Amino acid sequence: MKSIQVECHAGYQADQEPRAFVVDGERRTVLGVADRWRDPETSSFKVRADDGHQYLLRHHRATDSWTLVKVFPADA
Repeated sequence: MKSIQVECHAGYQADQEPRAFVVDGERRTVLGVADRWRDPETSSFKVRADDGHQYLLRHHRATDSWTLVKVFPADA
């Protein structure tokens, strides 16, 4: 897992949904959220980005930090 910076849309909950993120110095815009789920410590989002790839992003609520868990190929 890699630490990343994430820009979010905050709705009724803080950091409700990622809108963009920076990985390896490149900013990626989130075009859509394919899936999302929560557990007691984290919120996870599988998102489709403007480069055609899908990314699994995880927000760790206790530390208010984000990690990139997995990158899916553009054809996945």
